[in-house]
Amino acid sequence: MDIFSQKNRILLKELIKTDFKLRYQGSVIGYLWSILKPLMLFAIMYVVFIHFLRLGGDVPHFPVALLLGNVIWSFFAEATNMGMVSIVTRGDLLRKLNFSKEIIVLSSVFGAAINFSINLIVVLIFSIFNGVEFTWTVIFALPLFLELFLLATGVAFILSTLFVRFRDLAQIWEVFMQAGMYATPIIYSLSFVMNKSVLAAKIIMLNPLAQIIQDMRYFVIDRANIPVWQIIQNKVIVLIPYLIPILVFVIGTTVFKKYSKKFAEIL
Repeated sequence: MDIFSQKNRILLKELIKTDFKLRYQGSVIGYLWSILKPLMLFAIMYVVFIHFLRLGGDVPHFPVALLLGNVIWSFFAEATNMGMVSIVTRGDLLRKLNFSKEIIVLSSVFGAAINFSINLIVVLIFSIFNGVEFTWTVIFALPLFLELFLLATGVAFILSTLFVRFRDLAQIWEVFMQAGMYATPIIYSLSFVMNKSVLAAKIIMLNPLAQIIQDMRYFVIDRANIPVWQIIQNKVIVLIPYLIPILVFVIGTTVFKKYSKKFAEIL
């Protein structure tokens, strides 16, 4: 079945609209939570890790880098968490309609992308007030956004397939994400890690999320942020974090397509 058929596009649009409306239904300030939530988390991180622990002091505009890293990580966390449970929560829809099952997972990822877009506007405004001078290199943010989307979508496909059978995966993934956040240079600068161990910094940068965050900071905020190609000289190894999102996306779509035919029976 063509995932881009008119029927599937209409269904995708409706699912995104429904999820976005229900997300903050009943809350006092509604959609404003999509902005306030990352800002509140950023405020806590800023006070603890920048004001008191003085992390990132050697990097210009590090508060902006912290906010940007937090927004990128929040998108990945939201897209994968919502994508993971999407098939199970939409089990009734699977049994009633005949459509491409990928639409359900994609609606969760696109829903997270809406919040991500709103948060990026906040980052932009904060950057201007913080004195960030934008250059033509900001255009490199576009392929980085695509890389992030492919990675999140591929992981969401894999998790949603496994979650149909293994519901404990939600708790495991929550712990994994918590550990992953501290293993990624978000609340601290990569230079801070390099001062302790260059090898540790190289290993960290093989993580595609770390690579995306650092590349985004490098091209958008300030060249003082160290990208992967500046600490790893081997050209083959440098390609690893850039190729992982493509590989994960291909594996995710293949696995999902293979097992999606049995979803309705299991649910």
